[in-house]
Amino acid sequence: MTSQRAQSAKFLARCHDFCRRWDPLENMFLKCIMNEMIYETPRLISSAYIDSTVRLGVAQTLLVVQDNVTECFGRLKCDGVIYRKKYNAFWVFTKALIHFNHRPDWCETVTTRTFPIDNGGLRTHINSEAFDKNGELAFAAYYEACVLSFENHRPQKLATLGYPTENFPTPVFSAQFTRFPAFSCGTTGATSAAGTDVGAAQKDATDATQNDTYFVFEQKIRSSLIDMSQHMNNTEYVKLALSTFTNDYLREHDILELEAHFTGESKEGQTLRVYRRDEDSNTFVYIKESERLVFECRITFK
Repeated sequence: MTSQRAQSAKFLARCHDFCRRWDPLENMFLKCIMNEMIYETPRLISSAYIDSTVRLGVAQTLLVVQDNVTECFGRLKCDGVIYRKKYNAFWVFTKALIHFNHRPDWCETVTTRTFPIDNGGLRTHINSEAFDKNGELAFAAYYEACVLSFENHRPQKLATLGYPTENFPTPVFSAQFTRFPAFSCGTTGATSAAGTDVGAAQKDATDATQNDTYFVFEQKIRSSLIDMSQHMNNTEYVKLALSTFTNDYLREHDILELEAHFTGESKEGQTLRVYRRDEDSNTFVYIKESERLVFECRITFK
């Protein structure tokens, strides 16, 4: 028995020495597997996730994060599938802030880590990050989310839904969300001499000046834009915001940050009007359904 204990002690000492010699990235992984709230998984940047730059798309990054959050919450027994069946409720993202260091290439595999960082009663905040094959941070995301009842669409108290209330991992990205300039349309539209909409044809519209909000285009919501919550998916709003730029401009200018506020729901058959405002390196996009502001975002270029 004494011999067995001595062998066990030597084995533990060797393990401790081995872990101590690991580099910082591997030490980080060791900490991750010790916290069940942290969900880590490889993610292939497939053709479904890329844009015309043949890299991870900006809008598609939201899909990556949504996949990660769904799988993370599924492991914690608090994902949308469980909440739908058990509580007749569903998750909604209310705000998102994504900082891009660089966007991974097509067919590249990144390591993603996603975890909740708090329980604020009616809302929670989530961190998600992706590392490339060299261990470099590709992007980091900070999300705000809440749970709504299918019956009345009112926020539900997270503690009553079995959502974690303590022992959250340390945040890695928790910047404050921005208060955007209030919506005020200074022009009726930015049009060329031929009368066609050029808001999506160049960064600075011909009839608009800096700090001037102008109408760009409108989009009727079709069935393909509707998700399981029976409203337009968050990613579709970001695609509309990016559509206020030409493809050439987006290929030539890298986005540093995207901050999106999802302020209302939009449903099939409704018509959305997209507006834009340029301020130095920032572009603000506002989307309205009738008189309701349902989406606003800030796009900051490098």
